[in-house]
Amino acid sequence: MKIKLLIGALCLIATSANAAIPYRVRQVVTPPAEIPDGNDDEAFARIHRFYVGGMYDFSMWQSYTDKNDVRVSGKNTSSFDIVAGIRIYDTFRLEANYARTIAKFDDIKLEGNTVFANAIFDARIDSMYRLFRSQSLVPYVGAGVGLSGNKVDGAKIDDKISPAVAVMAGLGIELGEYFTIDAGYRYMYMFSPKFDAIEGLNPTAHQFRVGARVNF
Repeated sequence: MKIKLLIGALCLIATSANAAIPYRVRQVVTPPAEIPDGNDDEAFARIHRFYVGGMYDFSMWQSYTDKNDVRVSGKNTSSFDIVAGIRIYDTFRLEANYARTIAKFDDIKLEGNTVFANAIFDARIDSMYRLFRSQSLVPYVGAGVGLSGNKVDGAKIDDKISPAVAVMAGLGIELGEYFTIDAGYRYMYMFSPKFDAIEGLNPTAHQFRVGARVNF
């Protein structure tokens, strides 16, 4: 009798083990659940990592008086930028831009080919917090450093290459996910190319900008 009970117990254990095998297999082969809800800080950046664009710049160059009371009056000029950028996060991007700089001070005209590297923070909140179904207006602030290759009419300069810095703020108006209208302000400060006509002149401008970006 004991032998029969032992054999029956062994059979029951084997049957139970065989019944559990399919369940274990299903657990192993089933992939983990993926929920691509986009509710994170790279929701937009993943699908539109890069962008290119162009900007029109209206520049108001500041007047300057040196220590010998020699004064030059800054004039308004127009120029353009070409921009290319990469989004690291939805709220942070790195941007390179080429600026065709034209500055006028009385009879002095400075033309520069300026390249900036900018760090820009976007106030994009829908991707992370879903406060709105979609966000069409994206404010931003940023700062950049660059170099300007200069050519001057009406004066002589010692440094044909000058460092430059800039701070900026603006508003991106997104027309769908591929196209953005950009309107903003940039304060540009160029270290002095060392003019012979006036001592210590650092070309400085308030620039009002409008343009467009294509996201891809």
